[in-house]
Amino acid sequence: MLLRFGIENFLSFKGKQIFSLLPGKSTLKAEHKSTSINGVSALKIAAVYGANASGKSNLIKAIDFGREKVLKGTGPEQLITSDFFKLDVGYNGKPVVIEYEFAHKGHNYAYGFKASSREVLSEWLYLLRKTSQTKVFERSNTIDFDLSYLLKKNKHKKQAQYIEFVSKSTPRNQLFLTQIINTNMNDHVSDISELHDALDWFRNALTVVYPGSKNVHKHFELNDNTDLKQVFLEMLDYFDTGIDGIEFEEVDFDKSDIPDTVKNELMQILLNDKSEKTSTFLANPNEDKYYIVSKGTNQLLTAKILKTIHKVSGGTSELFDLAHESDGTRRMMDLIPLVIDFYKGGNVFVVDEIERSLHPNLVKDLLDFILERCSNINSQLIFSTHEATLMTQKVLRKDEIWFSVKNEEGATQLHSLEDYTVRFDKELMKDYLLGRYKGVPRLGNRRNLSVLPKIQEDYA
Repeated sequence: MLLRFGIENFLSFKGKQIFSLLPGKSTLKAEHKSTSINGVSALKIAAVYGANASGKSNLIKAIDFGREKVLKGTGPEQLITSDFFKLDVGYNGKPVVIEYEFAHKGHNYAYGFKASSREVLSEWLYLLRKTSQTKVFERSNTIDFDLSYLLKKNKHKKQAQYIEFVSKSTPRNQLFLTQIINTNMNDHVSDISELHDALDWFRNALTVVYPGSKNVHKHFELNDNTDLKQVFLEMLDYFDTGIDGIEFEEVDFDKSDIPDTVKNELMQILLNDKSEKTSTFLANPNEDKYYIVSKGTNQLLTAKILKTIHKVSGGTSELFDLAHESDGTRRMMDLIPLVIDFYKGGNVFVVDEIERSLHPNLVKDLLDFILERCSNINSQLIFSTHEATLMTQKVLRKDEIWFSVKNEEGATQLHSLEDYTVRFDKELMKDYLLGRYKGVPRLGNRRNLSVLPKIQEDYA
C-alpha cells in the first residue's frame, strides 16, 4: 500500500509536493481504510482531478519514473533523466527528488533518491515503526554508503565483504536497489529482507496503467483458462458489451507478433525465480490483440490470443478479433485484469484517465463495484480523471479526492478536498465545476478572439 509520495523538480512539479494516502479525520466509510500496520492505515482509493495540463498525468509519470529506475536502471553513459522543471532558470542543475512511503509484507518503509541528470546524489531506505525508524541503508555524496544495519545482520566476513563490494561497484548513475538486482545479492548474503521487501513492492505490487499504453502488463494468477474465461465473460456481460463468449487460441510465443523487447521483458518477469507472477494479460502495442502469456514447463513461455464470440443470425456464432470491438470494450479488457488482481490483495494500481472511452455510468459503477467488496481487501486504486460524476461523498471520502492545480509559475500543486470544510450532503460536482476547489480550466474571453471572426467573414 502506498502511504505517501513526494516529488520535487520533475516535469511540472517544482517545489516539493506530497500526495498522501493517509486517512484524514473522517470516520465515514471505514472499509476504505487498509488493515493497520504498526498503527498506520492507508486509503484504498484516491481520485485526482484537475484541468488539462494541470499535472495529473505528471504525478502518475513521477510514480512510474521511480519504479522504472529501480527495476530497469540506467544504462552506461545514459542520463538518469532530463525531465526537470524547466520554467524557472533557477532550477537548472537542481536535482529531482522522488520519495515513497509504503506498507508491504507487514512493515512500513520509506525509500527515495535524489538525482541530477548524470548521477545519484543520495538514496535511502528506512524501516518505519510506530515511534521510531531504522536506517536500512543510506547513500550520500554519490559514493558514500552507510551500511551498518545490513552489516550487523550479515556478520559473516564474506557476506559483509560482498555487501560492501556491491555498494562500491554501484555506478554513479545507478540506484543501489537496482545494483542489488543486477548482482543477485540475495544469493550471496543471509538476510537482506528489508531490501527484498522494497524490491518486491516495486516489482510485484505497484502497477501503472496509461490510457494509451499497449505494453502495460496486468498480472494475475488463476487456476486455468476456464476460470479466466468465466471471469471475463461475466464481467463483459455485466458491463453490457454485447459479447456472448470468450475464446483463447493457442499461438507460438516465439513466432507471435509481440515485439522482441516485450518478449524479453516477459521472460525476465515470468521466468524469474524471485517473481510471484506466473501469467500476464498483454495488450499488443502494435495491433489490437490481447494475449495470455504464461509460464510453461522447461522455462518456456506459452501464449494464447483472446477472441470474442458474437451470436449471428441462424443461431451460429462468429469469432471476432479485438480490433473489431469498440474502444470502450477494449478499455474494459484493460481493466478486468486490474479488478482480478485488486481482489487478490497486496496490489497498488495507478491508472491515468480511468474513464477513457467509457460511459460515465459504467465508470461510476466500476468504482462502486470495487468499493462494495473492498472491506477485507488490502489493495489500492489510484486514478486521475475528469469524470465529475464520481465526485460525490456517497462514493468517495473527502480525503480520497485530490486536485492538481498550476500556480502562476506554471508549477503543479496538489491539495485534497480534506482541506475544505464541506458538509456530507454537499453537492460536490456542482461546486467543483464552478471552480470552488480549483482544478478546472480558466477559460479566456471570447471577445479577444480576432482571427476566427475574420475567417468566418472571408468565407461567408
